[in-house]
Amino acid sequence: MPLPRRGLMLAAPALIAAREVGAQGAFTRPVRLVIPWAPGGTTDILGRIVAEPLAQALGQPVLVENRSGASGNVGSDVVAKAAPDGHTLLFGSMSTHAMNHALMRSMPFDGVADFTPLAMLGFAVNTMVIHPSLPARTVPEFIAHARANPEKVAYASAGPGSTNHLCAALFESMTGVRMVHVPYRGGQPAVTDTVAGQTQLLFSAATQTMPHVQGGRLRLLAVTEAARWTRQPEVPTVAESVPGYEMAVWYGAFGPKGMDPALQQRLNAELNRILSLPAVHERLAGMGVEIAPESTEAFAARLRADAEKWGALIRRLGIEAS
Repeated sequence: MPLPRRGLMLAAPALIAAREVGAQGAFTRPVRLVIPWAPGGTTDILGRIVAEPLAQALGQPVLVENRSGASGNVGSDVVAKAAPDGHTLLFGSMSTHAMNHALMRSMPFDGVADFTPLAMLGFAVNTMVIHPSLPARTVPEFIAHARANPEKVAYASAGPGSTNHLCAALFESMTGVRMVHVPYRGGQPAVTDTVAGQTQLLFSAATQTMPHVQGGRLRLLAVTEAARWTRQPEVPTVAESVPGYEMAVWYGAFGPKGMDPALQQRLNAELNRILSLPAVHERLAGMGVEIAPESTEAFAARLRADAEKWGALIRRLGIEAS
Protein backbone atom coordinates (compact mmCIF):
# COMPACT_ATOMS: atom_id res chain seq x y z
CA MET A 1 0.00 0.00 0.00
CA PRO A 2 1.59 3.36 -1.01
CA LEU A 3 2.45 5.89 1.67
CA PRO A 4 0.29 9.01 1.96
CA ARG A 5 1.91 12.08 0.39
CA ARG A 6 2.74 13.50 3.85
CA GLY A 7 4.38 10.18 4.80
CA LEU A 8 6.46 10.29 1.64
CA MET A 9 7.59 13.82 2.41
CA LEU A 10 8.65 12.86 5.93
CA ALA A 11 10.32 9.61 4.90
CA ALA A 12 12.24 10.97 1.92
CA PRO A 13 14.96 12.91 3.83
CA ALA A 14 15.71 9.91 6.07
CA LEU A 15 15.91 7.58 3.08
CA ILE A 16 18.17 9.98 1.20
CA ALA A 17 20.45 10.40 4.25
CA ALA A 18 20.70 6.64 4.75
CA ARG A 19 21.50 6.17 1.06
CA GLU A 20 24.21 8.85 1.17
CA VAL A 21 25.89 7.36 4.25
CA GLY A 22 25.69 3.89 2.72
CA ALA A 23 27.05 4.93 -0.65
CA GLN A 24 29.67 7.42 0.44
CA GLY A 25 30.40 6.37 4.06
CA ALA A 26 30.05 10.02 5.03
CA PHE A 27 31.06 10.94 8.57
CA THR A 28 29.91 14.47 9.36
CA ARG A 29 30.97 14.86 13.01
CA PRO A 30 33.34 13.23 15.54
CA VAL A 31 32.90 9.51 16.10
CA ARG A 32 32.24 8.36 19.66
CA LEU A 33 34.09 5.12 20.49
CA VAL A 34 32.66 3.71 23.71
CA ILE A 35 34.80 1.36 25.83
CA PRO A 36 32.58 -0.34 28.45
CA TRP A 37 35.46 -0.81 30.89
CA ALA A 38 37.75 1.38 32.97
CA PRO A 39 40.93 2.85 31.42
CA GLY A 40 44.01 0.64 31.25
CA GLY A 41 42.47 -2.71 30.32
CA THR A 42 43.01 -4.57 27.05
CA THR A 43 39.82 -3.24 25.43
CA ASP A 44 40.73 0.33 26.36
CA ILE A 45 44.26 -0.03 24.98
CA LEU A 46 42.85 -1.54 21.78
CA GLY A 47 40.55 1.45 21.39
CA ARG A 48 43.34 3.96 21.84
CA ILE A 49 45.64 2.14 19.41
CA VAL A 50 42.95 2.06 16.72
CA ALA A 51 41.41 5.52 17.28
CA GLU A 52 44.04 7.63 15.48
CA PRO A 53 44.33 5.61 12.24
CA LEU A 54 40.53 5.19 12.19
CA ALA A 55 40.11 8.96 12.51
CA GLN A 56 42.44 9.45 9.54
CA ALA A 57 40.43 6.95 7.49
CA LEU A 58 37.03 8.46 8.35
CA GLY A 59 38.06 12.09 8.18
CA GLN A 60 36.68 12.85 11.65
CA PRO A 61 38.11 12.69 15.18
CA VAL A 62 37.49 9.41 17.02
CA LEU A 63 36.88 10.17 20.69
CA VAL A 64 37.46 7.28 23.11
CA GLU A 65 34.94 7.33 25.96
CA ASN A 66 35.17 4.96 28.93
CA ARG A 67 31.72 4.07 30.30
CA SER A 68 32.32 1.26 32.80
CA GLY A 69 29.90 -0.49 35.13
CA ALA A 70 27.75 -3.63 35.49
CA SER A 71 30.35 -5.92 33.88
CA GLY A 72 30.40 -3.87 30.69
CA ASN A 73 26.64 -3.44 30.41
CA VAL A 74 26.53 0.32 31.09
CA GLY A 75 28.68 1.36 28.14
CA SER A 76 27.29 -1.33 25.85
CA ASP A 77 23.75 -0.13 26.52
CA VAL A 78 24.72 3.41 25.50
CA VAL A 79 25.66 2.11 22.06
CA ALA A 80 22.68 -0.25 21.78
CA LYS A 81 20.37 2.77 22.10
CA ALA A 82 22.33 5.13 19.81
CA ALA A 83 21.45 6.11 16.25
CA PRO A 84 22.79 3.54 13.74
CA ASP A 85 24.61 6.14 11.63
CA GLY A 86 28.18 5.05 12.40
CA HIS A 87 28.94 7.94 14.74
CA THR A 88 28.65 5.81 17.91
CA LEU A 89 30.72 2.62 18.04
CA LEU A 90 31.56 0.06 20.73
CA PHE A 91 34.66 -2.01 21.38
CA GLY A 92 33.17 -4.88 23.38
CA SER A 93 34.19 -8.39 24.33
CA MET A 94 32.98 -11.95 24.43
CA SER A 95 31.80 -11.45 28.02
CA THR A 96 29.54 -8.48 27.27
CA HIS A 97 27.96 -10.03 24.18
CA ALA A 98 28.06 -13.81 24.65
CA MET A 99 28.04 -14.38 28.44
CA ASN A 100 26.35 -11.59 30.39
CA HIS A 101 22.90 -12.53 29.11
CA ALA A 102 23.17 -15.85 30.96
CA LEU A 103 25.13 -14.63 33.99
CA MET A 104 22.85 -11.74 34.94
CA ARG A 105 19.24 -11.86 36.03
CA SER A 106 18.37 -8.67 34.17
CA MET A 107 19.89 -7.26 30.99
CA PRO A 108 19.21 -3.86 29.37
CA PHE A 109 19.97 -5.19 25.88
CA ASP A 110 20.37 -8.35 23.82
CA GLY A 111 24.07 -8.82 23.08
CA VAL A 112 23.32 -10.41 19.69
CA ALA A 113 20.09 -8.84 18.43
CA ASP A 114 20.68 -5.23 19.52
CA PHE A 115 24.02 -4.68 17.76
CA THR A 116 25.53 -4.64 14.28
CA PRO A 117 28.73 -6.75 14.26
CA LEU A 118 31.49 -4.75 12.56
CA ALA A 119 34.82 -6.52 13.03
CA MET A 120 36.73 -9.04 15.06
CA LEU A 121 39.49 -7.09 16.78
CA GLY A 122 41.53 -10.00 18.13
CA PHE A 123 41.98 -12.73 20.69
CA ALA A 124 43.72 -12.46 24.05
CA VAL A 125 46.03 -15.47 24.19
CA ASN A 126 44.69 -17.52 27.09
CA THR A 127 46.80 -20.08 28.95
CA MET A 128 46.34 -23.13 31.14
CA VAL A 129 48.99 -23.05 33.88
CA ILE A 130 49.62 -25.12 37.01
CA HIS A 131 51.76 -24.80 40.11
CA PRO A 132 55.08 -26.66 39.66
CA SER A 133 54.34 -28.80 42.73
CA LEU A 134 51.95 -30.89 40.60
CA PRO A 135 53.60 -33.80 38.79
CA ALA A 136 51.88 -33.13 35.45
CA ARG A 137 53.79 -31.71 32.49
CA THR A 138 51.10 -32.17 29.83
CA VAL A 139 47.31 -31.83 29.68
CA PRO A 140 46.77 -35.65 29.62
CA GLU A 141 49.03 -36.03 32.66
CA PHE A 142 47.08 -33.30 34.45
CA ILE A 143 43.77 -35.01 33.66
CA ALA A 144 45.13 -38.32 34.99
CA HIS A 145 46.33 -36.62 38.18
CA ALA A 146 43.01 -34.81 38.72
CA ARG A 147 41.02 -38.02 38.14
CA ALA A 148 43.18 -39.87 40.64
CA ASN A 149 42.70 -37.04 43.16
CA PRO A 150 39.05 -35.93 42.89
CA GLU A 151 38.31 -32.55 44.49
CA LYS A 152 41.92 -32.19 45.62
CA VAL A 153 43.02 -29.85 42.83
CA ALA A 154 41.88 -26.26 43.42
CA TYR A 155 41.56 -23.80 40.57
CA ALA A 156 41.53 -20.02 40.96
CA SER A 157 39.35 -17.49 39.18
CA ALA A 158 38.66 -13.76 39.16
CA GLY A 159 35.16 -14.50 40.47
CA PRO A 160 32.03 -16.50 39.63
CA GLY A 161 31.20 -16.21 35.94
CA SER A 162 34.65 -14.86 34.98
CA THR A 163 36.37 -16.32 31.93
CA ASN A 164 38.84 -18.07 34.28
CA HIS A 165 35.90 -19.78 35.97
CA LEU A 166 34.17 -20.74 32.71
CA CYS A 167 37.40 -22.12 31.23
CA ALA A 168 37.77 -24.49 34.17
CA ALA A 169 34.06 -25.33 34.28
CA LEU A 170 34.14 -26.28 30.59
CA PHE A 171 37.30 -28.34 31.20
CA GLU A 172 35.59 -30.23 34.06
CA SER A 173 32.48 -30.78 31.95
CA MET A 174 34.42 -32.19 29.00
CA THR A 175 36.94 -34.35 30.93
CA GLY A 176 34.86 -35.54 33.87
CA VAL A 177 37.42 -34.38 36.43
CA ARG A 178 36.16 -32.91 39.72
CA MET A 179 38.03 -29.92 41.10
CA VAL A 180 37.44 -27.18 43.69
CA HIS A 181 36.67 -23.64 42.54
CA VAL A 182 38.32 -20.84 44.56
CA PRO A 183 36.95 -17.45 43.41
CA TYR A 184 38.82 -14.22 44.09
CA ARG A 185 37.91 -10.57 43.67
CA GLY A 186 39.90 -10.00 40.51
CA GLY A 187 42.49 -11.68 38.36
CA GLN A 188 45.64 -10.55 40.13
CA PRO A 189 44.85 -12.23 43.49
CA ALA A 190 44.04 -15.42 41.57
CA VAL A 191 47.46 -15.32 39.92
CA THR A 192 49.21 -14.50 43.19
CA ASP A 193 47.72 -17.44 45.07
CA THR A 194 48.40 -19.87 42.23
CA VAL A 195 52.04 -18.76 42.19
CA ALA A 196 52.09 -19.29 45.97
CA GLY A 197 50.61 -22.79 45.64
CA GLN A 198 47.40 -21.98 47.51
CA THR A 199 45.60 -23.03 44.30
CA GLN A 200 47.10 -25.36 41.73
CA LEU A 201 45.42 -24.49 38.41
CA LEU A 202 44.60 -21.27 36.59
CA PHE A 203 43.28 -20.43 33.16
CA SER A 204 44.29 -16.84 32.44
CA ALA A 205 45.64 -14.40 29.85
CA ALA A 206 49.25 -14.85 28.78
CA THR A 207 49.96 -11.29 29.84
CA GLN A 208 49.28 -12.32 33.45
CA THR A 209 50.85 -15.77 33.47
CA MET A 210 53.89 -15.72 31.18
CA PRO A 211 56.20 -13.67 33.45
CA HIS A 212 55.68 -16.37 36.12
CA VAL A 213 56.12 -19.18 33.58
CA GLN A 214 59.41 -17.65 32.45
CA GLY A 215 60.48 -17.33 36.09
CA GLY A 216 59.69 -20.99 36.81
CA ARG A 217 56.90 -20.12 39.25
CA LEU A 218 54.14 -21.57 37.04
CA ARG A 219 54.15 -24.38 34.47
CA LEU A 220 52.50 -23.76 31.10
CA LEU A 221 50.55 -26.75 29.81
CA ALA A 222 48.55 -25.35 26.89
CA VAL A 223 46.64 -22.47 25.34
CA THR A 224 42.85 -22.54 25.16
CA GLU A 225 42.31 -21.26 21.60
CA ALA A 226 41.58 -23.61 18.68
CA ALA A 227 44.97 -22.86 17.09
CA ARG A 228 48.45 -22.72 18.57
CA TRP A 229 49.98 -19.43 19.68
CA THR A 230 52.01 -17.98 16.81
CA ARG A 231 54.68 -16.60 19.17
CA GLN A 232 55.18 -19.95 20.93
CA PRO A 233 54.04 -22.59 18.43
CA GLU A 234 55.61 -25.39 20.48
CA VAL A 235 52.89 -24.96 23.13
CA PRO A 236 49.91 -27.27 22.42
CA THR A 237 46.25 -26.37 22.60
CA VAL A 238 43.94 -27.93 25.17
CA ALA A 239 41.87 -29.22 22.23
CA GLU A 240 44.73 -31.46 21.11
CA SER A 241 44.04 -33.53 24.24
CA VAL A 242 40.35 -32.64 24.77
CA PRO A 243 38.77 -32.54 21.29
CA GLY A 244 36.30 -29.70 20.87
CA TYR A 245 37.57 -27.65 23.81
CA GLU A 246 37.96 -23.96 23.03
CA MET A 247 37.89 -20.74 25.00
CA ALA A 248 38.79 -17.93 22.63
CA VAL A 249 38.62 -14.68 24.57
CA TRP A 250 37.85 -12.22 21.79
CA TYR A 251 37.29 -8.49 21.42
CA GLY A 252 35.02 -7.05 18.77
CA ALA A 253 33.74 -3.80 17.27
CA PHE A 254 30.00 -3.18 17.18
CA GLY A 255 27.51 -0.53 16.19
CA PRO A 256 23.82 -0.22 17.08
CA LYS A 257 21.45 -2.56 15.25
CA GLY A 258 20.08 -1.35 11.94
CA MET A 259 23.28 0.07 10.43
CA ASP A 260 23.36 0.42 6.67
CA PRO A 261 25.10 -2.68 5.21
CA ALA A 262 27.45 -0.56 3.08
CA LEU A 263 28.54 1.39 6.16
CA GLN A 264 28.99 -1.86 8.08
CA GLN A 265 31.22 -3.22 5.30
CA ARG A 266 33.27 -0.01 5.11
CA LEU A 267 33.98 -0.06 8.84
CA ASN A 268 34.86 -3.76 8.64
CA ALA A 269 37.35 -3.07 5.85
CA GLU A 270 38.90 -0.07 7.62
CA LEU A 271 39.28 -1.88 10.95
CA ASN A 272 40.76 -5.00 9.34
CA ARG A 273 43.23 -2.81 7.43
CA ILE A 274 44.26 -0.90 10.57
CA LEU A 275 44.75 -4.07 12.62
CA SER A 276 47.03 -5.46 9.91
CA LEU A 277 49.32 -2.42 9.88
CA PRO A 278 52.79 -3.68 10.99
CA ALA A 279 53.12 -1.19 13.86
CA VAL A 280 49.63 -1.99 15.19
CA HIS A 281 50.07 -5.73 14.71
CA GLU A 282 53.39 -5.75 16.57
CA ARG A 283 52.06 -3.67 19.45
CA LEU A 284 49.07 -5.95 19.92
CA ALA A 285 51.25 -9.07 19.70
CA GLY A 286 53.39 -7.63 22.49
CA MET A 287 50.22 -7.44 24.62
CA GLY A 288 49.37 -11.08 23.94
CA VAL A 289 46.60 -10.18 21.47
CA GLU A 290 46.45 -12.12 18.22
CA ILE A 291 44.61 -10.40 15.38
CA ALA A 292 42.18 -12.48 13.33
CA PRO A 293 40.44 -10.39 10.66
CA GLU A 294 37.00 -11.71 9.76
CA SER A 295 34.15 -10.70 7.50
CA THR A 296 31.07 -9.25 9.16
CA GLU A 297 29.23 -12.49 8.35
CA ALA A 298 31.89 -14.67 10.00
CA PHE A 299 32.02 -12.43 13.06
CA ALA A 300 28.22 -12.48 13.38
CA ALA A 301 28.23 -16.29 13.15
CA ARG A 302 30.93 -16.50 15.85
CA LEU A 303 28.91 -14.19 18.09
CA ARG A 304 25.75 -16.29 17.76
CA ALA A 305 27.63 -19.55 18.33
CA ASP A 306 29.44 -18.30 21.43
CA ALA A 307 26.28 -16.79 22.94
CA GLU A 308 24.57 -20.17 22.55
CA LYS A 309 27.58 -22.21 23.76
CA TRP A 310 28.38 -20.19 26.88
CA GLY A 311 24.77 -19.43 27.68
CA ALA A 312 23.98 -23.15 27.74
CA LEU A 313 26.98 -23.98 29.96
CA ILE A 314 26.29 -21.13 32.40
CA ARG A 315 22.63 -22.07 32.77
CA ARG A 316 23.39 -25.77 33.12
CA LEU A 317 25.88 -25.14 35.92
CA GLY A 318 23.73 -22.48 37.57
CA ILE A 319 26.53 -19.88 37.53
CA GLU A 320 25.70 -16.27 38.42
CA ALA A 321 27.94 -13.22 38.21
CA SER A 322 29.35 -12.07 41.52
